[in-house]
Amino acid sequence: MFTGIVEELGEVVAVEDLGDASRFRLRGPVVTEDAKHGDSIAVNGVCLTVVDIQSGEFTADVMAETLSRSSLGALAPGSRVNLERPMALGGRLGGHLVQGHVDGTGAVVERKSAEHWEIVKVSLPEHLNRYVVEKGSITVDGISLTVVDAGPDFFTVSLIPTTLALTTLGIKQPGDPVNLEVDVIAKYVERMLAGGGGEPGRTEDREGRTGPEGVK
Repeated sequence: MFTGIVEELGEVVAVEDLGDASRFRLRGPVVTEDAKHGDSIAVNGVCLTVVDIQSGEFTADVMAETLSRSSLGALAPGSRVNLERPMALGGRLGGHLVQGHVDGTGAVVERKSAEHWEIVKVSLPEHLNRYVVEKGSITVDGISLTVVDAGPDFFTVSLIPTTLALTTLGIKQPGDPVNLEVDVIAKYVERMLAGGGGEPGRTEDREGRTGPEGVK
């Protein structure tokens, strides 16, 4: 579990094509300082498993499913990436609950600069628009952000100078892809409402009779 507070702007060092997967080597001295084999690190919002660590760099395998559903397939040596270690139990939840499970990809549509912040408009896939609401939370490339405006096929976020300087959103240009993860709480609420809102642990048969879960 992550919080969407990026710890470090890392860099892709190498990408190895494994046929049905890719092996990434990434530079991130901050996130690797206490990491070990098998730990998780979020890369542009995608939870990856550390395979190897050497001199401030780590290696992670990315399967075809992840490459097709996220923007990681577009990364190349030299690409900058947002890095975050999992939240420690008892730590402060600075952003919001982020799983590192990308729901889809969008793209930067436009950027508008103000004196002390910048508004970025991002395209939104149709299957995700019902989860995005004004002043709600969304994860963009692993960054926990507050939605300023939500439309049928877009949303906007307001970025402070720190976010612009320390994350990939400071360098993304119109047309560049971004990974999106919607608030997991919204998805659970939708699932429960679709199920009829019955008591937890109880099921309902076709005639509407209820009983213990698994018993009809």
